[in-house]
Amino acid sequence: MTQDPEKKDKTVYRLVLTGGPCSGKTTGQARLCTFFENLGWKVYRVPEAATVLLNGGVRFPDLTPNEAEKFQENLLKTMMAMEETYFSLASTCNRNCLVICDRGTMDAAAFIPKEVWEKMLQGNGWNAVQLRDNRYNQVVHLITAANGAEEFYNVEDNSCRTEGLDLARERDLRAAEAWVGHPYIDVIDNSTDFDTKLRRLIASVCRRIGIDTGDRLATNSHKLKFLVSSLAPDDMFPPFQDFEVVHDYLVTSSPKIQARLRKRGQNGNWSYMHTQRRRDVDSQVIEVKRQITHRDYINMLSQRDEKHHRVLKLRRCFMLNNMYMQMDIYKGPCHPRCEGLILLETYTTLKGSELIGRLPAFLNVTKEVTGNPSYSMFNLSFKAEWTPRKLKNENNCVDGAYTTIIQN
Repeated sequence: MTQDPEKKDKTVYRLVLTGGPCSGKTTGQARLCTFFENLGWKVYRVPEAATVLLNGGVRFPDLTPNEAEKFQENLLKTMMAMEETYFSLASTCNRNCLVICDRGTMDAAAFIPKEVWEKMLQGNGWNAVQLRDNRYNQVVHLITAANGAEEFYNVEDNSCRTEGLDLARERDLRAAEAWVGHPYIDVIDNSTDFDTKLRRLIASVCRRIGIDTGDRLATNSHKLKFLVSSLAPDDMFPPFQDFEVVHDYLVTSSPKIQARLRKRGQNGNWSYMHTQRRRDVDSQVIEVKRQITHRDYINMLSQRDEKHHRVLKLRRCFMLNNMYMQMDIYKGPCHPRCEGLILLETYTTLKGSELIGRLPAFLNVTKEVTGNPSYSMFNLSFKAEWTPRKLKNENNCVDGAYTTIIQN
């Protein structure tokens, strides 16, 4: 989310809706638009660039390989130009503004060979962190009806759609995998009826922004954390993205407030985030996230809290069984309590045996540690020694509770 310096209380939220064929993107856009306009937001909808160009008479079977490669590059440039037009309008809007992108930059990577994609990035001076992580606040992937709601799958509503069930599932998976690595992805599957699927979509966006909807959109999705005993070989994982992550806790004015910096990157390209946690009047923990510049990051590092170690991680992101997962592998130098520590996180509505069956079979998941203060990064980073009993007795005011995420 970005803010206009002249309108500090107004926000611009950049959302990507992606997914497979017949996943509900068009209806989902309309429902999101109605919901947020009813809240007083201005909503812009960036049309799908591929549909615009293909409706102009382009047929891939008629293109030579060189023409197809150039078309894909121009398609991406067209998409970015269209997005920038709406982003610019949103930045001058005097209301909170939601910009919904019908697919985003990384969707292009799903349908071209990897070597062509890398050539395209290099030739234009682009990189994945820039196109994927820094451009959008959130990505929501809607699973195709061909996966879990086959009786509702059809190709009649879109003149550019010709996929059968198997091809639709394949393209859905490729689109999901193209976004692996973005810090805020939500996957909406077909485990519920379609109307509830759309409510889950709206709820996921509201949760990320920090809009309290009460039980209006209740879907029981929750963040879970698991302890993993050892790291499996890379070839056992589905396609993944690895990131170097650095966390530094900052000095705050009150023990009831936590603040930290995060540096996250690949291949020397970085994004920077400032996070503050506090408890509100209803005793709910509120987490405020704000993307910052490299200069801001360097300046804020002077506020490091010397009671905490710097936290170094390798973060591995991957899609499995229609769930987006993040695995944090703690690295040295660190406190001995963090040596060899591996934690797996995901958001899901599943519980019990159904959830256990969706977890990676190639990982030795030893137990769930959701809400356990012994596995809170804040507590893990303390230089001083502690015991679980001491943490419980101290009743840390901002750890181990449900968190609403707001990106400013």
